[in-house]
Amino acid sequence: MSKNEKENQGQEWKNRFNDLLNTCQAELKKTTQIGMKMLSASQSNTRLHEVYEELGQWLKVAVQNNEIEVEDQKIRDLIEEATRIETELEDFESDVQTLKKS
Repeated sequence: MSKNEKENQGQEWKNRFNDLLNTCQAELKKTTQIGMKMLSASQSNTRLHEVYEELGQWLKVAVQNNEIEVEDQKIRDLIEEATRIETELEDFESDVQTLKKS
């Protein structure tokens, strides 16, 4: 193989390597951008959940204190269920504390 052929082969190898490297860099950049968007979406979803929870707690208290009159039975049913579950959780906590002391 002549020196010129070896140089051409070496240049071809470098070009292929550079193409591969560029492709990897582009994919890494794209993957990083996707990851950042997914992280932002996750944070937004968490905050949305917190806002809904806060809204629900506020509404529950407002309805129970007769600050807001609600005629929708579904809302009243959900408030009753939330109150029942809160009582159950308090009972569970009390049972756990009793078991810990025994």
